[in-house]
Amino acid sequence: MEANREISDTSFTSVVELTQKCQHNIPEQYILPPSQRPNTSHVDNISTSLPVIDLSMMNHPTHRCQLIDKVYAACNQLGFFQVINHGIPTLVMKDALDSAEEFFTLPSDEKMCFASADVHKPVRYGTSMNHELDQVFYWRDFIKHYANPLSQWIHLWPSKPTNYKEKMGSYAEAVNVLQKKLMEVVLEGLGLNGNYLHDDIKEGSQVMAVNCYPSCPEPDLALGMPPHTDYGTLTILYQSQQGLEIMDHNKKWHPVPFIKDALIVQVGDQFEVMSNGRYKSIPHRVILNVQKKRFSIASIHSMHLDKKVGPAPEVVDEQHPVSYKEGSFGEFLAYISAKSLTEGKYIDTLKIHERSNLSEV
Repeated sequence: MEANREISDTSFTSVVELTQKCQHNIPEQYILPPSQRPNTSHVDNISTSLPVIDLSMMNHPTHRCQLIDKVYAACNQLGFFQVINHGIPTLVMKDALDSAEEFFTLPSDEKMCFASADVHKPVRYGTSMNHELDQVFYWRDFIKHYANPLSQWIHLWPSKPTNYKEKMGSYAEAVNVLQKKLMEVVLEGLGLNGNYLHDDIKEGSQVMAVNCYPSCPEPDLALGMPPHTDYGTLTILYQSQQGLEIMDHNKKWHPVPFIKDALIVQVGDQFEVMSNGRYKSIPHRVILNVQKKRFSIASIHSMHLDKKVGPAPEVVDEQHPVSYKEGSFGEFLAYISAKSLTEGKYIDTLKIHERSNLSEV
């Protein structure tokens, strides 16, 4: 049985391989139904209102309150912001992106040794979202690996390219330090102590999702990733070029502009739960480019896999009763291993709806 499972896990053709065949049309299994295609009429190209926050304010006590207010507004209204002057050296970021590009250009057999459909694997190479469950495939190859604590996981990471562990490891450590600083500010915006759940955050999960979106000959028919939210506290994303889109409350899509050396910060489902809905975990998707390939490195942070997270008692009162049940990252992984992301979101199973009709009683 195990042998058959392994065959099933690795029976896919990567998108990188497809593009090497110089096809002018994408295979049928990548063509989305018309209603799910990236319709440009639903995209708001005015992206100047998307928040960009200067983190150099974090080190100035007189400016810190202003920074907290800006971060709170971004998390509350859109669940998204970009950060500049974040402290991660440009060379560390560039080296990580270069090592990612080198990994995806490796021969197929050197990548396929990490292939698996098991979402619990500490290192996993794959394509689409879940190639065993997806009804339609997505134009993406990825490698994901655990990163916190780095010393526990890095020996499992790819050994090729030869500098992958060193370069990606340096970036993973740097972005984890940044995450801890951001968590303090995001928590303080809720009126919580910056050290709230300090030990859980320090020992929490960090998953590095390294993505390759090759150029696509028919980008209007496909997506790199479908609309989804991340289950975690914060996701910190570094992108090589524009491609990410986020959805606002009016279901309008906004392209996230490419700002050199900036990092994108997205609120995850765990923070929406913890904030009792004051912070929003936003749907986002990845569109494709007919000429250029795009790389991104997402550092996805959450509490430890088994840590149950519910609304913080400090954000619950008579006007804001508990709106979510407790959930964990481990339960989220079990959910997505059994369902395609297009079938529903794990966070929706945690929402409490009993009070929706109280005003009518």
